[in-house]
Amino acid sequence: MRAKIDNILEKLVLFILALMLLSVVWQVFSRFILRNPSTITDEISSFSLIWLGLLGAAYATGKHLHLAIDLIPEKVVERKQNLFDAIVYLSTFVFAFTVMVIGGVRLCQLSFQFGQTSATLEIPLGFIYLVVPISGILISYYSLDTFINKRKLNKA
Repeated sequence: MRAKIDNILEKLVLFILALMLLSVVWQVFSRFILRNPSTITDEISSFSLIWLGLLGAAYATGKHLHLAIDLIPEKVVERKQNLFDAIVYLSTFVFAFTVMVIGGVRLCQLSFQFGQTSATLEIPLGFIYLVVPISGILISYYSLDTFINKRKLNKA
């Protein structure tokens, strides 16, 4: 299951990156070569960056590429590695679920409810904000899956 999600997410992030690249290249071409700048490329690249950043964070979480800040000396962590791993993965799960999933769903609901649309593309902003709960679900899944699998490996 995890490998399928990784594969889909990887392809989606690459597609969004390509879309953003094409949008920026077209903007530069239309502005400097055609002397008639495109009006939609700014929003496409901005929205692509939002989706790329949040889905990229979920992908990085799944691949264990997330950043870590060492606040506790490494020797202390080595002695209680399982405890600290549990704290990290469960904290990540709680944050992703409460802030990103629950808060993101509420953000989307409010955006749709108030009829917010983007200025140029005129698409509902709720669709843009939808990436927040989606990436929150993915981060929650990866955190919980890693926590459970590490516990199984440690018991074996």
